[in-house]
Amino acid sequence: MSSFTQIADFRAECDCLAEILEPLSDDDFDRATLFKEWTIHDVVAHLHIFNYAADASIHDQSAFDDFKQFMAARRGRLTLLELTDEWLEGKRNRAVYDVWREYYPEMCERLEGVDPRMRVEWFGPPMSARSSITARQMETWAHAQEVFDLLGLDREEMDRIRNIVFLGLNTFGWTYAVRGMEVPDTVPALHLTAPSGDVWTWNADETANRITGKAVDFAQVVTQVRNVADTSLDVEGPIATEWMSMAQCFAGAPETPPAPGSRHKA
Repeated sequence: MSSFTQIADFRAECDCLAEILEPLSDDDFDRATLFKEWTIHDVVAHLHIFNYAADASIHDQSAFDDFKQFMAARRGRLTLLELTDEWLEGKRNRAVYDVWREYYPEMCERLEGVDPRMRVEWFGPPMSARSSITARQMETWAHAQEVFDLLGLDREEMDRIRNIVFLGLNTFGWTYAVRGMEVPDTVPALHLTAPSGDVWTWNADETANRITGKAVDFAQVVTQVRNVADTSLDVEGPIATEWMSMAQCFAGAPETPPAPGSRHKA
């Protein structure tokens, strides 16, 4: 069975982050980002343990069940970061980077030949293996933004961001449902320019609610790494405006997007 493109896209996203992390000193990993004051260590540790969970959900149900039990047993008394550090048995900074850097290529190799339609468990509803790896790419891209911002670097974006844009569109209803709100019947039209210059369009027949601009800006809003006011998106219509004010393409409890101006490159 042939592989699916999201595997290579996820690996490329990890490689992009690894390139800027590799030169850092051990002390650099203690620097705080603008995302909830998470340090670079916190970002890499978080990415690694959920890479492990996604890998286990596909290849080792028993290991995934053990991971879920570990999480559930500590949720009430430990923060997510404390829980993560306990799971990593005290490893920190470059030691965690080394574990993450070694693990994700092996994970991608194990994915070759997996049926992309295979249903796998997660912390919410089951999903396809393809969706699981798309989610890993999304989270890697989003959390990497915090590191790029902290280091004052611009990321060279690629058209693999289309996976994240499509995830953002597919979670239109989730943004409302997770907040206990009625999901609108109308899904806004998207007219987005890819990093390559191609134009990606969805729901073109919808004219009253439209979002136009850069695909990167849209991905930043749905992953909540930027407030929509800090992008160049042109948002028209009440439903499109409401969606962009609270868009959330990731699982978990409802999260409030960052305030205008609060997330930016150093």
